[in-house]
Amino acid sequence: MVKWRVMALERTYAMVKPDGVKRGLVGEVLRRLEHKGFKIVGMKLMQIPRATAEEHYGEHRGKPFFEGLVSFITSGPVVAMVVEGENAIAEWRKMMGATNPKDAAPGTLRGDFAATIDENIVHGSDAPETAEREIGIFFKPEELL
Repeated sequence: MVKWRVMALERTYAMVKPDGVKRGLVGEVLRRLEHKGFKIVGMKLMQIPRATAEEHYGEHRGKPFFEGLVSFITSGPVVAMVVEGENAIAEWRKMMGATNPKDAAPGTLRGDFAATIDENIVHGSDAPETAEREIGIFFKPEELL
C-alpha cells in the first residue's frame, strides 16, 4: 500500500528587524531560510512608517511595552519578506528561536545572534491568521510571486 504525505504549503511573514539589518545579518538570515528549503516570494528593504508599525503591533496597544516596540521597529530599515514552504509558520518560528535570546537554543537565529529580548534580530508570524494579516500590512498582492 502506498501512503501519501500531504504537504502543508504555507506562507508566512518574516522580518529582519533594525538590529539585524544594522549588524549585517540579512545575508545569514536569507542563507538559513534558503538552506532550509523555503522560497522567498516577496522581499523588500524598507523603513516602516509609524502608522504601519502601530497597525503591525496593534494587539499590544495599551500595554506598557507598546511604545518601545513601535519606536524600535521604526528606528532603522528592516527587510520584510514573505516566505513559502511546508509548515512555514512553525518551521520559521523554530529557526528564529525563543523570543528572549537567553532562552533561545544555540543554532537558532536568536540563540546565535540576538543580544536582548528587545533587539532580537527577527520576527515571524505565529499563526495562519496572523501571517495573512501581517503579509497584508507589508505587501500588496501584486508584489508577491
